Amino acid sequence: MQLDLASGWCQGVCHCPSPNFNTRPDGEISLLVIHNISLPPGQFGTGKVQEFFQNTLDATEHPYFEGIRELTVSAHFLIERDGKITQFVSCLDRAWHAGVSRFEGRETCNDFSLGIELEGTDELPFSDAQYQALIALTRQLQAAYPALTQHRICGHSDIAPGRKTDPGPAFDWMRFRDALHHTGDKQ
Repeated sequence: MQLDLASGWCQGVCHCPSPNFNTRPDGEISLLVIHNISLPPGQFGTGKVQEFFQNTLDATEHPYFEGIRELTVSAHFLIERDGKITQFVSCLDRAWHAGVSRFEGRETCNDFSLGIELEGTDELPFSDAQYQALIALTRQLQAAYPALTQHRICGHSDIAPGRKTDPGPAFDWMRFRDALHHTGDKQ
C-alpha cells in the first residue's frame, strides 16, 4: 500500500469511488477519525457499506435500509473484517463521515479530517487483520500528513459526543496507539 500524494489515492487497495464528497475548504488534513459500520447492523461481508457510500443501496432489501435511504455519506476508507481496505474518497477531498462535529473547539471536522470505517459494531471485538490494516494505513497517512499526530487521532464518539458512540468500547485504543508508537511492530 502506497499513498500517492498528488492524487490522494492509495495504491494497492481497492478503489470504490463515492459521489459523496466535496472540496476541502483549506486543503488541511490534521485529524483522523475512527468509525465503525455494518450493514445491516451486525452483519459483515455483505457489500452493503460499499453500496451505501455509492448511493446504490436498495432500501427494500432490509428494514434498516429504509431509515438510511436519504442519507448521503462516505468515508475515505473502509477496513473489512479480513483486513481488506477500500478507499472511497481521495484524501485530498472532504468525505462526509463526521457530520455535526467538534474537535478542540473547532466545528465541521469533515473540513480537516480523514475518516476510516472499521467493519464492525460497538460491542464486537475487531479482528487482528483489521488492526494490522488500520495500523499500516494510519502509518501511511501519518507519513504523508505530519499533522496527524497521536493526539489528533480520535473516535467518532469523541467529536460527536451524545450523537455517536463509534468505534465503541470494543475498539482497543491501547493496542492501536501502542502499535503506532512502536513503528517497527507488525501488531
